[in-house]
Amino acid sequence: MPRRLAIIQGHPDPAGNRFCHALADAYAEGAVLGGHEVARVEPAKLDFPLLRTQKDFETGAIPEMLAPARDAIIAAQHLLIVFPLWHGMMPALLKGFIEQIMRPGVALEYRKEGFPRALLTGRSARLVVTMGMPAMVYRWYFRAHGVRGLERSVLRFAGIKPVRETLLGMVHAADEARRWRWLDRIKDQGKQLR
Repeated sequence: MPRRLAIIQGHPDPAGNRFCHALADAYAEGAVLGGHEVARVEPAKLDFPLLRTQKDFETGAIPEMLAPARDAIIAAQHLLIVFPLWHGMMPALLKGFIEQIMRPGVALEYRKEGFPRALLTGRSARLVVTMGMPAMVYRWYFRAHGVRGLERSVLRFAGIKPVRETLLGMVHAADEARRWRWLDRIKDQGKQLR
């Protein structure tokens, strides 16, 4: 059954010639082959302010240039977020984007008592993360803290589950054949939106 996909390509280089861009393209290609509808979001091409106060987060309006991104995420049944690991976490630009979008009224609704109500239930997600270290080192020694924070404190908190991950390590040292294998694998995941 065809589904709606929102791809958030989180590499902060707006030039578009990074491996993260190729991974997002491969997933999109697979999704189109699978009959799915694809919306793309490139935070690096959007000029938006950072949130600076709790009041802005809770009651401020999402900047106008982010409205199409917000709408694509709300309409999506599946999200793909692709980003390079920088200092163990996502790049600051992607974090700023997520803070702007995943706020009350979009990702959650505050209640008088108890935890906020999740507003993005019924959706799934995949995180594709590139890194310079071996993926096993990041997963086991560092406990994948940056990816876990996004999974648990943002996506699952908003009701998105399951959240699957693909960690690609030693990307800078990968030869062309290995990169093509990764792209083929991501394309296959895109066909099934998993």
